[in-house]
Amino acid sequence: MSTSQPPTSLSPSRASDFMQCPLLYRFRVIDKLPERPSEAATRGTLVHAVLERLFDAPAGERTAPRARGLVPGQWERLLASRPELAGLFAEDPGGERLTRWLGEAERLVERWFSLEDPTRLEPVERELFVETELESGLRLRGVIDRVDVAPTGEVRIVDYKTGKAPRPEYAEGARFQMTFYALVVWRLKGVVPRRLQLVYLGSGEVVTYDPVEADLKRVERKLLALWEAISHATRTGDWRPRPTKLCGWCDHQAFCPEFGGTPPVYPLTVPAQRAEPAPEGARARSSAPGNDAAGAS
Repeated sequence: MSTSQPPTSLSPSRASDFMQCPLLYRFRVIDKLPERPSEAATRGTLVHAVLERLFDAPAGERTAPRARGLVPGQWERLLASRPELAGLFAEDPGGERLTRWLGEAERLVERWFSLEDPTRLEPVERELFVETELESGLRLRGVIDRVDVAPTGEVRIVDYKTGKAPRPEYAEGARFQMTFYALVVWRLKGVVPRRLQLVYLGSGEVVTYDPVEADLKRVERKLLALWEAISHATRTGDWRPRPTKLCGWCDHQAFCPEFGGTPPVYPLTVPAQRAEPAPEGARARSSAPGNDAAGAS
C-alpha cells in the first residue's frame, strides 16, 4: 500500500521545483524518488555546518584558522548522519579527490572572512526552522541560515551561498527565496525584516535587498497562486514536464516523457470526475520568474 500523501506545505526549494518543472516537483514530493548526492551540494552542506558551528566559540576566537580546522570534523559528523555520502568518493582509493574537495570547502570558508567579520556578529538564530500558516490555510516552512537583530530591533536575514552570484537577469530565484523567508518572519513576528543578505562565497560577493510590506504581499499572492496550481495537479495527477537547460542535471530522466521515460504509477487517488480546467496559476506559475531552483529546504 502506498505511503505517499498529498503535499501539505510549501518551502522555497519545493516552490522553485514546481516553477522549474511541475513533474520534478511530483518526483520529489509525491513519488519521493531517490537522488544521487552531488559533490557541490554536499560541499554546501558542509560549509554551512562549519559557519554555524563557528559561532559556538567566543567572538575573539572566531578566526579563519579555527574555521578551516572545523572542516574535517564537520565532514565526519556529516558522514555519520548520512552514510550514503561516502559513495561520493568510493572510487578514490588514494583519497586525492577527497583531499581536493575538502580543500575547496576550506577555501570557501576562508573567503567568508573577507565578506563578514564574525567577531562583530552575535546571531540571534542559526539554522532556524520557521513555519507559519497563512489565512488561506497554506503552511509555509523553511530553514534560515542566520538571523541578526540590531539593538534597535531591526531584523536581518542572512543566507550563505557556496556558488557564484548570478547575473542580474538570473537573480530573481535567490530574491524569491529570501522574500519567502521574510514573509514567514513577518507573519510570525509582525515585523518586516530590515534587510535580506545573500553571501556568495563562490565569487566573494554580498548582495542585499531591503524589502517593504508591499513586496511581501506580492510574494504571498504569488505563493497562493502557486499552491492553487499544485493542488490542482495533486487532485488530477496532471504533472507536466517543462524542459529547460536544467534538465541535463536532473536525476529523473529515465522517468521523464521528454527523454522517452514513463513516470511511476501515480500513488495518489484521483477522483473519477470530469477533467478540471487548470487554474490560471498552473499555466502562469510554471514560467514565472525565479524558476532557477533556489535551494534551501
